[in-house]
Amino acid sequence: MNLSSSKRHWIVLFWGLPMTLWGALFIIAPMALLLGYSFCERDALGQVIWSFTWENYQRVFDPVYLNVFIRSFLFACITTFVCLMVGYPAAYFIARLPKEVRNLYLLLVMIPFWTSFLIRTYAWITLLKSEGVLNAILGALPFSTSLDLLYTPMAVLIGLIYTFLPFMILPIYSCAEKLDLSLVEAGSDLGANPFWNFIHVILPLTWPGIGAGILFVFVPTFGMFAVVDLLGGSQTPLIGNVIQNQFLQARNWPFGSALGVILLVMFFALYAMTHDEEVDER
Repeated sequence: MNLSSSKRHWIVLFWGLPMTLWGALFIIAPMALLLGYSFCERDALGQVIWSFTWENYQRVFDPVYLNVFIRSFLFACITTFVCLMVGYPAAYFIARLPKEVRNLYLLLVMIPFWTSFLIRTYAWITLLKSEGVLNAILGALPFSTSLDLLYTPMAVLIGLIYTFLPFMILPIYSCAEKLDLSLVEAGSDLGANPFWNFIHVILPLTWPGIGAGILFVFVPTFGMFAVVDLLGGSQTPLIGNVIQNQFLQARNWPFGSALGVILLVMFFALYAMTHDEEVDER
């Protein structure tokens, strides 16, 4: 019995170690390549010259690209804030429903994932364009009016919020479902009104889900380019669009890599902030 157990132990060790190494290599290698490219130069034909230079990082701080970073940050903050304001009540409401009804509401939240991301985005184009469904409905009203939303910042925000709202609802729901209601009742028994009960009891207990939701929404929103291309046209380029153009059109892989490395550093900083706050709450 002991021999069999020992054999299983070594099999797991020798099988798991290579898989772990390959997994780490699969994750780390692209980031290491991105970091290496960011210190390179390129020739007039767009070929990468393996050398060491800080020029790409110095170019990141050009006012043109700083403005794009600031715009991307604002769009990500607005999207995350709106998703949190809408997603938290929705997640808490679903978590408090009876189980059979709760599963139905969760199904409604998950339905968008059953459809291609591009199809959902093109559906918004149909809704928001000048001769689209929204303006057709508004035109049928007595106070006939027309909204020119497509290819505007508002259209980009609508697309981003619609795309990432489920990523805010699901992690908050997972925490709200496990919420111990006896703690909420204890807060009420000690004299806390509903507002302070929420601030001091419910909010800290659901903070891990909020932190996860913020990461799941803010990080991909900051680097998103597909929604911006389709709903915003070329009117409101974000940093994801700039990186895409550097790799596919300008063929400036070193500068595109430098922009990508800056994004990675920002994402790690955001993760550290949310993780530290989660540890403090505990």
